[in-house]
Amino acid sequence: MNAPIVLIGGGRLVGEIIPLLREAGRDPVGILDDRYNELPSSLGGVAVRGPMSAIDGFDDCDIVVAVGSSASRSQVVRALISRGIDASRFATVIDPSVRNPAACEIGAGSIFFGGVTITADAVVGRHVVAMPGVTITHDCRIGDFVTFASGVSLGGGVVVGAAAYLGMNASVRQGVTVGSSATVGMGAAVLTDVPAGETWVGVPAKRLEVRS
Repeated sequence: MNAPIVLIGGGRLVGEIIPLLREAGRDPVGILDDRYNELPSSLGGVAVRGPMSAIDGFDDCDIVVAVGSSASRSQVVRALISRGIDASRFATVIDPSVRNPAACEIGAGSIFFGGVTITADAVVGRHVVAMPGVTITHDCRIGDFVTFASGVSLGGGVVVGAAAYLGMNASVRQGVTVGSSATVGMGAAVLTDVPAGETWVGVPAKRLEVRS
């Protein structure tokens, strides 16, 4: 029997995750967010119950970290682990329409929305968020805390480093590496490696120069 679910985070991602959980018969018992005083008393019909530190009162619950930003999601998970939360309590949320015929590995705490496809021999890290329509093809390696906006497409053998963000409808050529904490803009076509921490945009994608 599945444990109850408590959600961490009070942003828009929570509103998208709640229906997924309800469809799976796992209606969340509460939302925790350090900005709880600024939030309504409930979001999506789920009560806001206090700051993240209140997790100590939900020992019988599995946890879904519903934080949209890769960097912030990483910080929240690390903060929870530092409080003694066992990593086994992080629930994985997979929409029933997700195609993963080769049973490729998906790390704990990941959230996959409708229409995501993983073909074969791919490995997906922990706490990855894949919005609707993402395609991950053969031999891809996806690091922890990566965020894929809707419609992202990865060619075969793509490597995406930890906490990278790929914007809506971005595409990455086969064999290319997107470095840790890099950002790929909406609609970008990535043909060459993106160094860690850089922002690349356009078709073909190039580094976004920041003017001082």
